[in-house]
Amino acid sequence: MVFKIDVPMDLVRGDVAEGYGAIADVFRRNFSDGLEVGAACAVYKDGVKVVDLWGGYRNGLTREPWLENTQVPVFSTTKGVASLAVAVAHARGLLSYDERVATYWPEFAAEGKGDVTVRQLLSHQAGLPVIERPLKLTDLADHDVLAAALAEQRPAWTPGTRHGYHGQTLGYYASELIRRADPGKRSLGRYFAEEIAAPLDVEFHMGLPRTVDRDRIAHIHGFTVPEMLLHMHEMPMPFVLASSNPRSLTARAFNNPRELGRVDSFNRPDVQALEIPAANGIGEVRSIAKLYGDAAAGGKALGLNALTLEALADNVQPPTRGTRDEVLRVDTAYSMGFIKPIPRFRFGASSGRAFGTMGLGGSFAFADPDTGVGFAYAMNRCGFHLWDDPREVALREALFSTVLGEAPQRPDTRRR
Repeated sequence: MVFKIDVPMDLVRGDVAEGYGAIADVFRRNFSDGLEVGAACAVYKDGVKVVDLWGGYRNGLTREPWLENTQVPVFSTTKGVASLAVAVAHARGLLSYDERVATYWPEFAAEGKGDVTVRQLLSHQAGLPVIERPLKLTDLADHDVLAAALAEQRPAWTPGTRHGYHGQTLGYYASELIRRADPGKRSLGRYFAEEIAAPLDVEFHMGLPRTVDRDRIAHIHGFTVPEMLLHMHEMPMPFVLASSNPRSLTARAFNNPRELGRVDSFNRPDVQALEIPAANGIGEVRSIAKLYGDAAAGGKALGLNALTLEALADNVQPPTRGTRDEVLRVDTAYSMGFIKPIPRFRFGASSGRAFGTMGLGGSFAFADPDTGVGFAYAMNRCGFHLWDDPREVALREALFSTVLGEAPQRPDTRRR
């Protein structure tokens, strides 16, 4: 990481329950070692908040401190929050994971997508990581225009045969699915705000309202292309090579509209105001942990039932042609909008029932039903790892291996 700043330790604050001091020690060490500008970490255990830490600067350029109520853009960690909203709709009977998407959204059937199920779509198997129609930022605010672009898209592979990370499109498709299934015809962001955020008193937004004080929003310190090239060894080389080819699925999955291909764009008020439920969620880190914590503890507050929770925790039927990700170019596993543990990305207990999503730059949040843990970490200084950012995985390791005595969180690096 390139942008470095000395953070006074009196700006690192928060509290942990008895027995969870190891997490606080690691959190402080990340700052003292010069790895952070601003960050927060929260943990819920069996529905009870046991870790709530924050510190540093919400803006390293102006030296404005990260406060208890600071909200931060979390990039693709948004996908997990959005997918919990879809899970709530599933538990309420608004949609079925095994139904065809076209049942709710007839236009979706175009270009050979008629048999794609909700389960396949949410598990990144539908072959729709790219939108071919060139889009402007203003198009993202027009649900009808966006829905037409999504419906006319031809799959990049036969649905169900492969999977590939739908880095931006997953949120668009999920939002239109909710808009069609919801009796109120609300977008996913509105559905989440009215049915989840308000009743559960959580501070998280997919489409930042004008009522939120912008002085609460952390400034993201991104990276330039030369800086990323300097650190490309920290990313899987197949992903780096694919990203450098503008014609590849990998590059095209993240650059329409083109502004979304630049990290610094996510500091722009006009981008933050848009609903991009796969990429531009903004909120308090403790709110993300609270949602995952409820899901890990049985989902009572969210209203999740056993059938829905089982679908989130289980691995879906893998693609028929293997688990190599057509976008990330490494092996991955998905479930209902979430990523699942794999040998090179371990999280949660050893059963593999945990589910969550990571975000660009290092953020990560997940639920682990085996231990009743909901975990969230986010920062404003972007790192370069696809997952397992050293700052985050050190916190997770302290929680699971040191405090809970559970499985190691470090990846299995044996050749496979």
